Amino acid sequence: MPATSLDQVVSLCKRRGFIFPGSEIYGGLANTWDYGPLGVELKNRIKQLWWKNFVHRRSDMVGQDAAILMNPKTWEASGHVSNFNDPLIDCKKCKQRYRGDKLLEEKLGVEAAAVLKLDQVQPMLMAEKIHCPHCGNLDWTPAKKFNLMFKTQQGVIEGEGQDIYLRPETAQGIFVNFKNIAQTMRLRLPFGIAQVGKAFRNEITPGNFTFRTREFEQMEIEYFFDPQKKDWTEVFDDWKNASWSFLVDTLGIKADNLRFRDHESDELSHYSKGTTDIEYKFPWGWGELCAAAAYRTDFDLAQHEKVSGEDLHYTDPDDPTNKILPHVMEPSFGSDRIALAVMLDAYTEESVSDDTRTVMKFDRRVAPIDLAILPLSKKEALIAKAQELYKKIIQETNLVVDFDVTGSIGKRYRRQDEIGTPLCVTVDFGTLGEDAAQGEMDTVTIRDRDTLKQERVDIGKLREKIAETWRR
Repeated sequence: MPATSLDQVVSLCKRRGFIFPGSEIYGGLANTWDYGPLGVELKNRIKQLWWKNFVHRRSDMVGQDAAILMNPKTWEASGHVSNFNDPLIDCKKCKQRYRGDKLLEEKLGVEAAAVLKLDQVQPMLMAEKIHCPHCGNLDWTPAKKFNLMFKTQQGVIEGEGQDIYLRPETAQGIFVNFKNIAQTMRLRLPFGIAQVGKAFRNEITPGNFTFRTREFEQMEIEYFFDPQKKDWTEVFDDWKNASWSFLVDTLGIKADNLRFRDHESDELSHYSKGTTDIEYKFPWGWGELCAAAAYRTDFDLAQHEKVSGEDLHYTDPDDPTNKILPHVMEPSFGSDRIALAVMLDAYTEESVSDDTRTVMKFDRRVAPIDLAILPLSKKEALIAKAQELYKKIIQETNLVVDFDVTGSIGKRYRRQDEIGTPLCVTVDFGTLGEDAAQGEMDTVTIRDRDTLKQERVDIGKLREKIAETWRR
């Protein structure tokens, strides 16, 4: 049985070391989350697979890592200073603040809420009788624009520095480096630039665990092409398919829990001709997991060229007279949301004999721990042999290996099930040659997380057996 509520996964994350509330010993800070030992392994694997899939395995892609702090003119050119706003409303009774469109989404749906104009938000809340989630009152202020960028100052004297912003997205770092990268890497259209990095948005109503937070991590691609040589709809469909394949075929998210959602014309940015999201069926309903493809035309490069005064045209190496501003297709993924979806998708409760076990059925490629070495008991000889095996595996392979001696072997199996470890290797008295009933000397037991099948394997063939399991 999969997770029926978000609370089940939140509880497991805290209990097993995936995700903790931020600054917890000081009472926390609203909607900040710290990734624990297992959570950071999970998220790192997602990012590594993304990079391998979209950068290393493609000849038309390169990567970069731009600074979080950028010249503030960047955000003027991109439109974030003037247009990056949400409809802020206040409850007149309790003074709590909310995003009006998000409150309306639950009643009207994402598509209908997204097309409302600013002056329509408060009347619609009243008409639909949407009460304040905090106090239950039905008395809202008119909606007003709220800029989502975090502002700070650069300078040594407080109050006298230049106003700058924490970047609200990683994309602009790619656009401002377009000329540098195109020239130094001798790239030919079409080509893409990828980046993984933190972004910050002063969300009015963050929530649903790590789904919407003020600090998050993006995995973004800007794919540049000549619209005269390749129709944008073809590029669009290629990236839709590639994004879907990454989530399903690489990360192992169930296709039944995903869907495409095309943005309505009223939702699109004024420069965009098409955007399609991939949504995941979260416990609270469908929510955006990534932008599978967003067609931005040549808006970004044109804006930065205009504001900076730099010539950002691309010169065709085969025809120096042909200079164009490439058009851009943007697939954009959130590593935090994807990690949450992977955990929700993996969470399973199932009956085993007279017991119920919780197991995280991660795809083997994203599981935080690849293998656990478990001595049958705390006998010194068993621990020594198990440690010898543990050191051998971590020195000779790239596997992430856990060594666990705490509790009975049954409890340790259940613990490894809960954190999603695909394989457990048990060292027992048969391994030492002291109990033939348990197995032959220099053999160990491999236990499969999903099937619960146990198999006796010679230590000398252990690596081969593990590799065989991974190829299934």
